[in-house]
Amino acid sequence: MTNPAEKLVDLLDLEQIEVNIFRGRSPQESLQRVFGGQVAGQALVAAGRTVADDRPVHSLHAYFLRPGRPGVPIVYQVERVRDGRSFTTRRVVAVQQGRTIFNLTASFHKPEPGFTHQLPIRQVPGPENLPTIAEEARAHLGAVPEALERMARRQPFDIRYVDRLRWTPEQLEGAEPRSAVWMRAVGPLGDDPLVHTCALTYASDMTLLDAVRLPVEPLWGPRGFDLASLDHAMWFHRPFRADEWFLYDQESPIATGGRGLARGSIYDREGRLLVSVVQEGLFRPV
Repeated sequence: MTNPAEKLVDLLDLEQIEVNIFRGRSPQESLQRVFGGQVAGQALVAAGRTVADDRPVHSLHAYFLRPGRPGVPIVYQVERVRDGRSFTTRRVVAVQQGRTIFNLTASFHKPEPGFTHQLPIRQVPGPENLPTIAEEARAHLGAVPEALERMARRQPFDIRYVDRLRWTPEQLEGAEPRSAVWMRAVGPLGDDPLVHTCALTYASDMTLLDAVRLPVEPLWGPRGFDLASLDHAMWFHRPFRADEWFLYDQESPIATGGRGLARGSIYDREGRLLVSVVQEGLFRPV
């Protein structure tokens, strides 16, 4: 299995080892800790496996408590908090080597009619007119760094930055705490709506803290700050496919006290708001 999209689908296919208990793989990688989006996506899979198919998730709230260790399986324990007429609530605790590393509460809602409104999408270039990260690196550096090549080969999402990447501190002058990217899975993800929801949950943690970093350091190159997700919240408004282009518009209203707050809005190509995201991250000088 070499396609990163297929690997992502496989990563989200948890093993059920007991009633309400699931086990997820954690790939052995060079990262110091398990990617937070992986844990969030797998936890949502565990919750969703205990809910009827006619009730999609409409919100989740999660805390990253300890860094996970790559290469070590993660066990997800689901508590069936409530099964109501319209809403279903689940709580999930992720355990690795006997220690809780993450917890999540998710709410599922049986779709019903209602009025509709939304703020309009920001006008930005389409993804076809934007370079890949590797193309930007080649244009700026003359070649793609080996570490970036390795990352691109295993990356399950194609990411296109709306604004040109800033590679040096000098390019940061006047940078606002805002970033936007087009994203889509690099291959088909199948037709299970839960897989698409959990894949997008995985992707939502990939670039959100960029908005916090932009005013003080380039997104690529040596880091002067330790970054880690602390908590994460999402609201799912409409059905979507994570293997079709979506715009992730991100901003950071504040960073202070060693923490930065970021919020994001995810839109489809037609400008419909699909998902709202808020995250606080650790932002500590190293």
